Amino acid sequence: MKQALFPGTFDPPTLGHLDLIKRSEALCDKLVIGIACNGLKKEPSSFSIEEKVEMLKAITKDLPFVEIKVIDGLVATFAKQNNIDFLLRGLRAFSDYDYEYRMAFTNKTLSGVETVFFMAGEKTSHISSSLIRELCFNNSRLLEFVPPSIEEFVFQKLLRKKI
Repeated sequence: MKQALFPGTFDPPTLGHLDLIKRSEALCDKLVIGIACNGLKKEPSSFSIEEKVEMLKAITKDLPFVEIKVIDGLVATFAKQNNIDFLLRGLRAFSDYDYEYRMAFTNKTLSGVETVFFMAGEKTSHISSSLIRELCFNNSRLLEFVPPSIEEFVFQKLLRKKI
């Protein structure tokens, strides 16, 4: 049984994340979505860990191969402790490559776990958390950017943060 780990901050989960999650089923029997707590991000998280778990559960409820966990510490350590066969990462643009390339080698050095890269789909490659926050700040709905099952929650939460 092949296990993959899709680590990220998921702040919030987007249609791009969901696309990669669905496409990963072709490569693994089980996908662990790991919510990472990244203290090095420039902006504070918009959503709590509990909210991220609930949103990810909502958008993957029909995907039985998915499990959601919280990563408290290094992704490499988590991968090693949980017998992960490979990491799954998405590349939206060439600008993502340098960072992801360095992280893949670091994770391989620390855990022995390889990283598999998926190119973002053409319909989702422009989506980012900062874009979603900017749209919401300007009162724009998010239906083309986040899964419909969480759109209202994401919109209302980010709208409240604006005030």
